[in-house]
Amino acid sequence: MIKIEKLNKVYENGYEALKSVDLEVPKGALMSLLGPSGCGKSTILNIVAGLLDPTKGDIKFDGESVINKHPKDRDIGMVFQNYALYPHMSVLENVIFPLTVGSNKIKKQEAVKIAQKYIDLTDISDIKDKKPKALSGGQQQRVAIARALVQNPKILLLDEPLSNLDARLRIKIREEIRSIVKKLGVTTVFVTHDQEEALSISDYIALMDKEII
Repeated sequence: MIKIEKLNKVYENGYEALKSVDLEVPKGALMSLLGPSGCGKSTILNIVAGLLDPTKGDIKFDGESVINKHPKDRDIGMVFQNYALYPHMSVLENVIFPLTVGSNKIKKQEAVKIAQKYIDLTDISDIKDKKPKALSGGQQQRVAIARALVQNPKILLLDEPLSNLDARLRIKIREEIRSIVKKLGVTTVFVTHDQEEALSISDYIALMDKEII
């Protein structure tokens, strides 16, 4: 499903974040990128999402290069470390937002019907009228996942999504994440520096290290 070939990223200051990275993620699999801070995990994720341009190399989805595709045309859902929820919007408004903007936007009433499936899936129906500031970290994380999934993307990218949660909640949420992505069959890349987390959630693990990359 995802094939990364000879990926290289050198920043303007000369720092080489990635050097000739090859990686394949099978369709429907949940793969973790595991490694210490600064080894290039988030850089890979951002290049796959189209938020960063590679210096060299290629990325293919189902055999088709996406290097020159705009992020919105890559059929990707992304959950950031800080969740990136809109503070002035309710939970429901945050979840339906991707469906109500851009060239493929749909009417709000239809968007709400579609969103309800993912609201139910992430168990946030009882908080859908609240604003993010009134939510716990775990609730905000569920909202971010529902918003990432609402457009039914082929690929889900999660960048250290559990790092801001306490240990007990991390265990609970990572089990929920695995259950959700397996139920939907979405190809998922999960970035973490936590070995136990990677072992518990993944089908495959790509181990990254500064000395190797």
